[in-house]
Amino acid sequence: MVATCYLLGVSTRRMEKLVDSLGITSLSKSQVSVMAKDLDAQVEAFRSRPLDAGPYTFVAADALVLKVRENGRVVNVHALVVLGVNAEGYREILGLDVTSSEDGAGWLAFFRSLVARGLSGVRLVTSDAHAGLVSAIGATLPGAAWQRCRTHYSTNLMSQTPKNSCPWVRALLHSVYDQPDADSVHAQYDRVIDALSEKLPRVADHLDAARADLLAFTAFPKQIWRQIWSNNPQERLNKEIRRRTDVVGIFPDRTALIRLVGAVLAEQHDEWIEARRYLGLDVLARSRGTHTPSEPAEEVTPAALTA
Repeated sequence: MVATCYLLGVSTRRMEKLVDSLGITSLSKSQVSVMAKDLDAQVEAFRSRPLDAGPYTFVAADALVLKVRENGRVVNVHALVVLGVNAEGYREILGLDVTSSEDGAGWLAFFRSLVARGLSGVRLVTSDAHAGLVSAIGATLPGAAWQRCRTHYSTNLMSQTPKNSCPWVRALLHSVYDQPDADSVHAQYDRVIDALSEKLPRVADHLDAARADLLAFTAFPKQIWRQIWSNNPQERLNKEIRRRTDVVGIFPDRTALIRLVGAVLAEQHDEWIEARRYLGLDVLARSRGTHTPSEPAEEVTPAALTA
């Protein structure tokens, strides 16, 4: 019961009241921690399981910043999370790792561990434009295209745009995604750049530099554009993680962080596997055949990483 409450994000104080109602007169924080450690074996098995349900055609990656105590100080650490869509069209949590910083070395080691566990067949990775993450994708998943998250990019573009022009520029950018097919998307992108070139040349240049990475989704069937052109589904998962971790605030160590976040991810993973397919088998089959031998998949490049 204590382990379940811990997973649900129940605070120690509320847990004390709960067990008191069951006739247990006291329950210390250390006792809660010991009882919650029953989750460790389950989380480790989940994090190290073989990735044998591939190919994982579509993958998404993101990181959350959380606080832990280390060497008598409170420091920020980064929880790296990768999701994927398996061969049957179901979403999976592929992995979780915790690093001191969200740098290239951390992401590279993480993706190498995923490949060693069986990650394969990746055609598209969606993420923000963190340089270390993009480089790690290119180094470990050759042949996979990179989709720059449209939501993160919109924020980047607005930072380069005069405040009074933001509504206009945002509307122009959204018009690109409202097109009915890939050719129309690219044509509208050209029109948007032309419209911006005279009044806001810096914004136009920023948009032009991001073209290949921002429009990678157009190489895949239109039915799944909404699922692959942003990290919004992963952001919803991040909110659920934060809802649980906010109760803790500062983790006593990385083991405790992995215990809670890993248990939350394992729970979500099980729910996804039992739910209906995220992507249909027919559209997955077409996505795997998107690039012919004469047209190889675009290599991942860290182009347009300027915020």
